[in-house]
Amino acid sequence: MSLSSHLDELKRKHERLDLTVEELQRSPGADALEVASLKKQKLKLKEEIERLSS
Repeated sequence: MSLSSHLDELKRKHERLDLTVEELQRSPGADALEVASLKKQKLKLKEEIERLSS
């Protein structure tokens, strides 16, 4: 897998997590721990994307 395709995949995963977090936060019975966990995953992906992009 090339670097650019790996970055594209990481960006897609980040976007999917972003949409999932938004959806969960809109639902009244959202599990705060699940949302926090997804946000941590999102942050790790973002950091990885930034590291590979530099």
